[in-house]
Order: sequence, then structure tokens, then C-alpha cells
Amino acid sequence: MKGKHRIGYRRPQSKGGRHDGFSLIEILIVLALIALLAGVVVTNFTGIFAGGQESTAKIFVDSAVDAPILKYRIDTGSFPTTAEGLTALLKPPGNKAAKWKGPYIDSLPDDPWGNPYKYRYPGSKNPDKYDLYSLGEDGTESADDIGNWE
Repeated sequence: MKGKHRIGYRRPQSKGGRHDGFSLIEILIVLALIALLAGVVVTNFTGIFAGGQESTAKIFVDSAVDAPILKYRIDTGSFPTTAEGLTALLKPPGNKAAKWKGPYIDSLPDDPWGNPYKYRYPGSKNPDKYDLYSLGEDGTESADDIGNWE
């Protein structure tokens, strides 16, 4: 019977007279799985970006203020003392005001965890230079500090 078509052919229906397709429960399960996978991906990205905070702090203590502190030393004859700190790069300390030719930096940024960077001269880790460091995520002086001595 070539070329003959059955007239009135309909697609078979599933039990209960419903048409084939996805039920609301099936769609909700798929959406829940997608949300679960998205949560795993976001969690993994958070871990990746957390390491970026340590890298940012390390870059700052290793090189960001080297040039301003060197310029300060050339102008005034010495590094800022521990008491003067990094604010000596923004405003002249009382005993060096005549030689001070700053400001040497625009502002003092906080570390990635919102704490001020620590400065010490003479350095305990760099005796011939200064120590510049972040207290790290825990905010206390400990083994996880990120400094210009590592």
C-alpha cells in the first residue's frame, strides 16, 4: 500500500489521557540540580579569589612602596622610624620637615582584609632595611603574616 496514508492518525497518548511531556516535578528537579551545580561552581571561585588577597598583599609589601620610601630616604637622609611609620610618606614628621619634599604617596591603602599595613624600622626580619607587612587574614601577628622578607 504504497503512498497511502492513514487518515486521522494521532499520536498515542500516555495513561490517563495526558500528552507526553515534562511534569512540573521533573522540571523542578532539573532546576534544583542546576542550582546545586551553580552553588558548587561559585564556591570553587570563592576559593580561587581568596588566594588573590594574599597575592595582592605580597605585591604591595614587596614593591608598591619601595620607590616612595627610597625617595623619602634620599630627601631626609634616613628611612621613617617605626614611630613615624608610613604616614611620614604623607605628611612631614616634625624633626624632618625642612628636608621633607613629599607627599611621596597619595594615600595609605589598607591590606585586602581591611587592616593597615605594618611598618618597622630597623626591621627585625630585614635588619639593614625596613619590615613592611600585613597581618594576614587573622589580623594578628603570627606565622601567616605577609611581609617583604619572604
